[in-house]
Amino acid sequence: MDIELRGITKRFGEVVANSNVNLTIRAGEILGLLGENGAGKTTLMNILSGLYRADEGEILIDGTPARFDGAGDAIRAGIGMVHQHFMLVPVFTVAENVVLGVEPTGRFDRLDIEKAREQVRQISAEYGLEVDPDAIIEEIPVGIQQRVEIIKVLFRSAYVLIFDEPTAVLTPQEVTEFFAIVRSLRDAGKALVFITHKLHEVREVADRISVLRAGQIVGEGDPKTATDADLAEMMVGRQVRFEVEKEPVQPGDVLLDVSDLNVLDEREEMAVNDVALQVRAGEIVGIAGVQGNGQTELVEALTGLRPLLRGRVSFLGEDVTQASARRRHQLGMAHIPEDRQRSGIIGEFNIAENMVLNSYYDERFSSGPTLRWLDVYQQTAANVAAFDVRTSSIFDHADHLSGGNQQKLVVARELSRDIKLLVASQPTRGVDVGSIEYIHKRIVEARDSGVGVLIISTELDEILSLSDRILVMFRGRIVAEFDGDKATVNEVGLAMAGVTAEQAA
Repeated sequence: MDIELRGITKRFGEVVANSNVNLTIRAGEILGLLGENGAGKTTLMNILSGLYRADEGEILIDGTPARFDGAGDAIRAGIGMVHQHFMLVPVFTVAENVVLGVEPTGRFDRLDIEKAREQVRQISAEYGLEVDPDAIIEEIPVGIQQRVEIIKVLFRSAYVLIFDEPTAVLTPQEVTEFFAIVRSLRDAGKALVFITHKLHEVREVADRISVLRAGQIVGEGDPKTATDADLAEMMVGRQVRFEVEKEPVQPGDVLLDVSDLNVLDEREEMAVNDVALQVRAGEIVGIAGVQGNGQTELVEALTGLRPLLRGRVSFLGEDVTQASARRRHQLGMAHIPEDRQRSGIIGEFNIAENMVLNSYYDERFSSGPTLRWLDVYQQTAANVAAFDVRTSSIFDHADHLSGGNQQKLVVARELSRDIKLLVASQPTRGVDVGSIEYIHKRIVEARDSGVGVLIISTELDEILSLSDRILVMFRGRIVAEFDGDKATVNEVGLAMAGVTAEQAA
């Protein structure tokens, strides 16, 4: 099945999300769709998957015009989309999620769950997805949840599969496995669209690349010959620096002092085990590790969002082990959470309200019981401009922003006040190359002004380029420490896998 989009235009009020877009998607091919945050990638694919109606233009399937009045029409036409934020019921099994809405039935119209299980097994085996149909969604890793989303689409007989930022929440190992799955789907004759802003990934997996900027197709690239610099310049309209420029570190006094830290996860199992670390003023400490080795629980314990089993946390010389998140915030601790939608923003609130979520009581905005909204709006407008949060109005709901712009909103809120320590977990997750460059620059500026920075990231390149010191977490423990200027990908990567220097030798 081949798809052609002709002259697609979509407006939201005065904002033109897509403008006269022409795009071809071919069977047996992986099309990489690149673009910075807010470029119109997801909007365009939402039109193809029936979630939006185009204001102008048409969709052709094998040369025949098609009209979609909803997602159901697109699914029946063989087009399915795997969204960036999974749409699964956490307490249901894999099989129950896959067949939800199109349940196979037996006698007396009862759900035939055994037939559902068998269909999941068949699809899983055919495409190498390896999913247990009886597993509960909330109990399986994110990478397996993504496979369930793929099975859902295939179960509905999709010939065209659209992946929206599919690797945003995957570990490096899961990304490798995902690419193998995508290639197997292509080799089976499916047409695939891979929406991303990660240049090295699109060059690795795509057969052809199209680039969107400001709602328009501005160029195409051959993954075999295009460089990251070429693609980045097409995406953002200027040259992008991939190296982080920073002066030699000049650490000051200890700001954060953590000793004997032990933290339990939701299952009452030890997630952080006897961790000790320090962060000094004017230095960036990076914590590397594969997702799920205690980083989430560590960050939540440091920022007051999770209780400790035992241990001590000192900030600016004050024992904050039992202190609330607000108290730590008032002392000057900033926090960029790893999951912006769960912990960073409230989607139903507008951008201005989100910009003061954790500082509405601050003297900058509050006069006793009264909030000075004019000051809030002025600060929000300044932050939106400074951090390039793409929006038509500061009164738009936060859930109307693209994922990358939601991330920039959170970063703007945390870095636009007087802070002493920044705890940044996955600070550039879901953000395009231009915005990554800017966020990294602001983090280095904070460090140079005397702020202590603790960065937790599964992106090893980010850890290596930003950190003055690198700590590696494995199974809840700090297992290695490296000088940021001397560490190598191989050394840190081995430590992330639990391999000691002696074992590597």
